[in-house]
Amino acid sequence: MFSYASYMLTAVAALLVTCHALCKCPGIPGLPGIRGRDGLKGWLHPPGLTGPYGNLMGPPRRGHLPQLQGLPGFLDIELDDVLVNLKHRLSRLEGVLALNGKIREVGEKILASNGKEVDFASALESCEEAGGTLATPMNEEENKAVLDIVKQYNRYAYLGIKEDETSGQFKDINGTPLNYTKWHQYEPNGKGTENCVEMYTDGSWNDKKCNLNRLTICEF
Repeated sequence: MFSYASYMLTAVAALLVTCHALCKCPGIPGLPGIRGRDGLKGWLHPPGLTGPYGNLMGPPRRGHLPQLQGLPGFLDIELDDVLVNLKHRLSRLEGVLALNGKIREVGEKILASNGKEVDFASALESCEEAGGTLATPMNEEENKAVLDIVKQYNRYAYLGIKEDETSGQFKDINGTPLNYTKWHQYEPNGKGTENCVEMYTDGSWNDKKCNLNRLTICEF
């Protein structure tokens, strides 16, 4: 009777003989036979690695340069999205740090002030040079975040809102009509003579002339 080890060796030998016949790959010398039977066939050698020039680990042919395999398409797209997002965040942080003042984060926005009081054009220019624009609250949460900075300096601040010369409507810097407003009672009342908007220290808005000095608050 064969022992358990003998059965296992015989089964492995049969499997390897079959693989050897199919692959026609050279093997190493077999193990000694048991009780007159054939020895275990040698292990199959795996195929050699393909070299960077298309040969089996051979030297490069003249005029042929190695070609690196790229990432799968979907990974390339995901990586591009990550890099774009990182660049955007870094540019915003650089702008905020350049202002070196009070900072607030609200939703996807970062608000910052350098504490300077200038006219509307100068305030807008300093924000754009830092990579942002004048703070423009789009909802109550953002208005409260701007108000936090206004209260810290206890100064009125310009908002990124101007009156359209043609329609008389107040719009953001990009010319988009406002979906959110926080006008003080009876405001706006400038009737075309007060084209900019300031925030009071209670968070309400007032239309005002653009040549007065107000606190600069930028958003990124």
